[in-house]
Amino acid sequence: MKRYYAVFDTNVIVSALLSKNLQSPTVVLLDHIIDRTIIPVYNEEIIEEYKEVLNREKFGFDVKRIESALNAIRAGLCVRRTATGWDFPDEDDAVFYEVAMTVDEAYLVTGNTKHFPRVRKVVTPAEMLMIIDEEKMK
Repeated sequence: MKRYYAVFDTNVIVSALLSKNLQSPTVVLLDHIIDRTIIPVYNEEIIEEYKEVLNREKFGFDVKRIESALNAIRAGLCVRRTATGWDFPDEDDAVFYEVAMTVDEAYLVTGNTKHFPRVRKVVTPAEMLMIIDEEKMK
């Protein structure tokens, strides 16, 4: 089974945890993290952002559910970020792109592709699923 490396923008994790649709691309991606089809790529800055956002009162996520998601991500590949020199509209987005750029075969999965350089590595959740499905068809 082929494995994929991916950095997940926070909005993807939030969407997966909010979704009630088990077939939603974000939910299916979380399933792929759990079954190890996808190896999450992260650094501690990303984990800290996930913690801060997922624990916001407005979401009302159960603490155990947050920890479960974070533990699945932490089972992935922790790397240092590589500065790219790209000028991000929101500097908080830089870490996600720079971590993805550190691992040659890693994708950056985001619901906000317009916030990042237009490169093959930056994909939506649905596009990431298409990449996985295309490989299965081979």
